[in-house]
Amino acid sequence: MGRIGILLRIYLVVAVATLGVLAALSAFAPHQAPRDAWVHAVIVAAFAIVLPLRLRSARRGSVRGLRAVGLIAAVLLMVNVVEAMLPDFVPVWMRVEMIGIAVLMALVIALVVRERL
Repeated sequence: MGRIGILLRIYLVVAVATLGVLAALSAFAPHQAPRDAWVHAVIVAAFAIVLPLRLRSARRGSVRGLRAVGLIAAVLLMVNVVEAMLPDFVPVWMRVEMIGIAVLMALVIALVVRERL
């Protein structure tokens, strides 16, 4: 589960960095930090806190904790891909961030499945 933890730490860094970029853009280029981008980023950051908590439970042997990590990762994967494809939803830079998060979540899912086997 060490690799899952590394991926979740990367995810946390991306989520916090996104909030920082949005804050800076709000001051200097507000059109690059629309309300929808903020809503998405805050939700993504909230899951960046929840996932490590569930992983901690899984490390203690909880099958439910590991299952929760996989399910949350699957939802994040789907939501990020769908939202990245919506026209005019968020700026291009954030679409790239969403696809990056989707890739991270796909890797987390693969590792969860591998762990379960």
